[in-house]
Amino acid sequence: MFERIIGVFKLDVNTFEEVEHDQNATTQAALIVAVVALLSAFGSGIAAGIGGGSFISSFFSTFVWAFVAWFLWSLVSYLVGTMLFSGQATLDEMLRVIGFAHAPQILAIIPCIGAVIGAIWSLIAGFIAIRQGLDLDNVKAFLTVVVGFLVMAVGNLVINTVLAGVSALFF
Repeated sequence: MFERIIGVFKLDVNTFEEVEHDQNATTQAALIVAVVALLSAFGSGIAAGIGGGSFISSFFSTFVWAFVAWFLWSLVSYLVGTMLFSGQATLDEMLRVIGFAHAPQILAIIPCIGAVIGAIWSLIAGFIAIRQGLDLDNVKAFLTVVVGFLVMAVGNLVINTVLAGVSALFF
């Protein structure tokens, strides 16, 4: 698994191909998302606490969103890639490659700039994951990433608004 994570950081096409075809890699992808989710949630909770907000509320919403975002990005990429661009993949394959594409977000543990670098790196890894996972050309993969990004941005806004309202009731 660690060799694959290094391959993702190197943006190695063969790593994404290997992950796509290894049915046992879905658990590994989920583990990567879980580690990123925990680190992000912890950082978000600390930031909220420092800013006078609720640690628990921020932690919970960030943690939940990480898994929702993984599934949503995979599902939208799968649907757009297969239905609009005749890509060849299964939803499980997309979950694997996009889950591994989350690995660079681990860089968020580096104060100030780590989250930005990790997000950009993860987006580039996501492009490669989608291109390789769906067997698309660069233009179709880029368009699939753009649609997925827009859906995730709207989804993030919606879920954070809902979770903030719910957490305000309980915390």
